[in-house]
Amino acid sequence: MTVSFRTAISAFRRSPLLSALSVTTIAFSLFAFGLFGLVALNIRAALQRVEERVEIRAFVADNAAVERMVSLSEEIGGYPEVQTADVITQEQALARARKELGEFKDVFESQFMPQSVDIKLKPGHRDPANVRAVADRVRALEGVEDVRFGEEWITQLYRLRNIAGVAGATLGLAFAVVAMIIIGATIRMAVLARSKEISIMRLVGATNGFIRRPFLIEGFLKGVLGGALALTLTWIAMRVLERYLNFETTFFDGHLAMLGILFGALLGLLGSAVSVGRHLRRV
Repeated sequence: MTVSFRTAISAFRRSPLLSALSVTTIAFSLFAFGLFGLVALNIRAALQRVEERVEIRAFVADNAAVERMVSLSEEIGGYPEVQTADVITQEQALARARKELGEFKDVFESQFMPQSVDIKLKPGHRDPANVRAVADRVRALEGVEDVRFGEEWITQLYRLRNIAGVAGATLGLAFAVVAMIIIGATIRMAVLARSKEISIMRLVGATNGFIRRPFLIEGFLKGVLGGALALTLTWIAMRVLERYLNFETTFFDGHLAMLGILFGALLGLLGSAVSVGRHLRRV
């Protein structure tokens, strides 16, 4: 294994330009994949932020006592799907309306604002079916006059989320396949450049495994370097977009960044294995 590692390192030194070309090609292939991943990550984060605003509003009769409002809040808060159930009085409803519709704040008066219990669901229970089920349970409670939860809006949100998920997985797989083809082609150039060396090794009795190992290590190292470079380029691109488009984005966390580098290493390893395998069959 030590001999194979030394051979792989010496290959970098013997042909630095070809090695740099391979690393750069891997980096730009993964950079395109990384940009797509970054867009998908931010779309998902945006949808999650919108999803957090999903709530059910149960309107209660104006003459309902505060004690009844509190009782309703506690009963609804005991549902396993419910995260919070807050009592909103007429005065609080008036303050919220004036804040959200500031240009019309003089139009609102407290006696026209219905009191309610505002319900937020736990993560994982904000899909249309769960929201509708909780709304139906709340609607059946004594003292609840009406329940609103924006059913059409929630349905559209989850439809968009599902479409984004399917499109993301499909395009991500396509980017990965293209990246692997490009990486395999660049590593194949390195293999062909050392075809005479491989032929001599075969003549002196070297096994296929012994010949293949340095190339696999070389492909692995090129994938790691290419993945790290692609991650750096993606981070720079994100900062440039934030600066010139004036909006905040979410970058890959440590686990996703490490996964990206390992993915580059895997592509380099697979591309090298395929290229070396083909060449060995021809020799």
